[in-house]
Amino acid sequence: MTAIKHALQRDIFTPNDERLLSIVNVCKAGKKKRNCFLCATVTTERPVQVNVVKVKKSDKGDFYKRQTAWALRDLAVVDAKDAVKENPEFDLHFDKVYKWVASSTVEKNTFISCIWKLNQRYLRKKIDFINVSSQLLEESVPSGENQSVAGGDEEAVDEYQELNAREEQDIEIMMEGCECAISNAEAFAEKLSRELQVLDGANIQSIMASEKQVNILMKLLDEALKEVDQIEIKLSSYEEMLQSVKEQMDQISESNHLIHLSNTNNVKLLSEIEYLVNHMDLAKGHIKALQEGDLTSSRGIEACTNAADALLQCMNVALRPGHDMLHAVKQQQQRFSDLREQFARRLTSHLNSVFVQQGHDQSSTLAQHSVELTLPNHHPFHRDLLRYAKLMEWLKNTDYGKYEGLTKNYMDYLSRLYEREIKDFFEVAKIKMTGTTKEGKKFGLHGSSGKLTGSTSSLNKLSVQSSGNRRSQSSSLLDMGNMSASDLDVADRTKFDKIFEQVLSELEPLCLAEQDFISKFFKLQQHQNVSGTTTETEEMDGGNLSRSYMSGVPQTVSSEKDMIRQMMTKIFRCIEPELNNLIALGDKIDSFNSLYMLVKMSHHVWTAQNVDPASFLSTTLGNVLVTVKRNFDKCISNQMKQMDEVKISKKSKVGILPFVAEFEEFAALAESIFKNAERRGDLDKAYIKLIRAVFISVEKVANESQKTPRDVVMMENFHHIFATLSRLKISCLEAEKKEAKLKYTEHLQSYVVYSLGQPLEKLNHFFEGVEARVAQGIREEEVSYQLAFNKQELRKVIKEYPGKEVKKGLDNLYKKVDKHLCEEENLLQVVWHSMQDEFIRQYKHFEGLIARCYPGSGITMEFTIQDILDYCSSIAQSH
Repeated sequence: MTAIKHALQRDIFTPNDERLLSIVNVCKAGKKKRNCFLCATVTTERPVQVNVVKVKKSDKGDFYKRQTAWALRDLAVVDAKDAVKENPEFDLHFDKVYKWVASSTVEKNTFISCIWKLNQRYLRKKIDFINVSSQLLEESVPSGENQSVAGGDEEAVDEYQELNAREEQDIEIMMEGCECAISNAEAFAEKLSRELQVLDGANIQSIMASEKQVNILMKLLDEALKEVDQIEIKLSSYEEMLQSVKEQMDQISESNHLIHLSNTNNVKLLSEIEYLVNHMDLAKGHIKALQEGDLTSSRGIEACTNAADALLQCMNVALRPGHDMLHAVKQQQQRFSDLREQFARRLTSHLNSVFVQQGHDQSSTLAQHSVELTLPNHHPFHRDLLRYAKLMEWLKNTDYGKYEGLTKNYMDYLSRLYEREIKDFFEVAKIKMTGTTKEGKKFGLHGSSGKLTGSTSSLNKLSVQSSGNRRSQSSSLLDMGNMSASDLDVADRTKFDKIFEQVLSELEPLCLAEQDFISKFFKLQQHQNVSGTTTETEEMDGGNLSRSYMSGVPQTVSSEKDMIRQMMTKIFRCIEPELNNLIALGDKIDSFNSLYMLVKMSHHVWTAQNVDPASFLSTTLGNVLVTVKRNFDKCISNQMKQMDEVKISKKSKVGILPFVAEFEEFAALAESIFKNAERRGDLDKAYIKLIRAVFISVEKVANESQKTPRDVVMMENFHHIFATLSRLKISCLEAEKKEAKLKYTEHLQSYVVYSLGQPLEKLNHFFEGVEARVAQGIREEEVSYQLAFNKQELRKVIKEYPGKEVKKGLDNLYKKVDKHLCEEENLLQVVWHSMQDEFIRQYKHFEGLIARCYPGSGITMEFTIQDILDYCSSIAQSH
């Protein structure tokens, strides 16, 4: 605790010129235990201020920060909960009751004792201490009686004086003269008393002997009294003479007082007049600038600005009591009001003309931008208008009605100007996307980007064709009501991506520049909060801002940032609809464009939110991003729906399913687009949905296939999926990649086993019967005694499969497998090698059964393993 106290003193209280006296580790009662410290502090400067400070550890590090502070004078009650038993809980009653639980009772008692001592020493205020032990409220202060007693002792000590050497010598001589001084103190005292009486008597006699001298002294005193009486008589006469002089002097004094009072009043009057003249006198040059100043030149604007500031100072001068009753002051105030009204009208009219002229000037520059994908630059207009920024601030402070009218007119003129510019800008963007004129907005015609295909209803009529036919028909498989992804090459999509990026890159600086100008020109950045209540904002239609802004002084707007956002929304009200139309066009051209738009829009939203999360640009782009994300989700849903609706041909082999190839194309495209993108999570979710739908649809098609075996459909398509995921290395699909490999392996083995049952069909049936007898309990060496499975029957079956027949059967099997498999996946040699291994395994199994069940018979197959290897190699080479 000492280390913590030292750290708090060093880091928090020393920089604030405070001294930490006591500390207690507490947490709030009845809530999650988030520990903090209550500290009792005093300031090092006078007058001393006593505070109770709450300190807690920061969430972002190991340092402490000051959270709340209460003045001790605001403390009403200290409740220790229990004066007898140890209880770490206590309450402090400030503006409300704060309930605390200390880490230990000792810390709590120490803190309460410190509070009591600080109250007694600095505040002298009676704070109620409830349920507090009386021992904590004792303070060792010395009482008055002890002080007085101590003072008396000091006086007694100060009165005692030590005998000097002569006094000691006289006392010794006196005591030597009386031998009994030491042995008999009473006798010595009686002797001294007698001698004292003798001395008193001698003194009395001496006084009586001086009586004559006393009489002489008394006579002199009587004569002195007579002289005093004579002096008093003379003084009385002098006083009577001076009485008239005193009256005259009183009159003169009163006259001087009146003269001084008059002079004082004149000085004060002169001071008041000089104050009014110095503070309420407007120079003629300023008056001329306000009435006739040139508002078009920089020099004239500067002169008008200085004159307006001087006028505002004169109008806002702090009048002293009684000044407002002076006729001259009233006249001057009326003159100032007239000047203000006249200049405000002149300034408002001029700025309205500038706004109108800006609209005409900018309209003349639209033609040169109509063929380029760029927005006109408003910087010169902003630069010219910013010269009036100080005058706008003056108008805002002096005549808010005209300031409000200017704001409304600016929004009206600029909203129409920006609407023309932005619509033309988006028209150019659409032409560049589609290669057509305004008709492209109807989504009916497209130029170099490709052609629109039929509606989504044609998907239900699609069928899976052979490997050769699949390429020719894949263009109409994933139409999704838009263009097929295969109809657009990489160049077209790159072109769309660049156009969309150019649109966002042009809009972003335009909005930021306009917002910065509004903030500076209308002086909305200097006050963060405006007092008043907040009302709901009405929609901006018919050229009106929200009711909360346009109803006099903006008392219903929570902050001036809201005013900036409302003005931006009014001025750029067409941006969001135009962006949504452009997004709809891009999605109509090619549904895969939603991937490009999602990445680009996410990046621009992220950038805007880093600058100001509540700005107009951030809010607008965020709303548009929702639409883009909805289109992206719709693209994914349509692909899943088309997978579910796909039909297969009954006359041709299946091969690689179209939606499997489309998934490969989608994944490759998405990986190139979403590289280092902020919205990678959305793509990962889409991957999971799509791959699960692909898995389900592959199994569905495999189950419905009649021409191609189910195992072949599963094997080829899952092999293709596994190869795609391995090549693209999509981290979120690792589990699906392993599952695809597992399914491919399982169905490859199943197909091999199923196909190999046919070349040696009778031999397979014979040995299956042998294994069945063994399973019934017949010993292996006794199987040859069974009539159906004797040696003669075995030789008969073996003779049916000489090497020539086996090779013929394998050749037929190879042809059948070649007929089942498609050329695109190139799995023929893989399957054939697996069949070779499986055939050799069966051969070894048959030889083992012969050796065990027919021992010593000398029966062997008419071909060897080497023959099998030669047959398989020869067949593969011949084809």
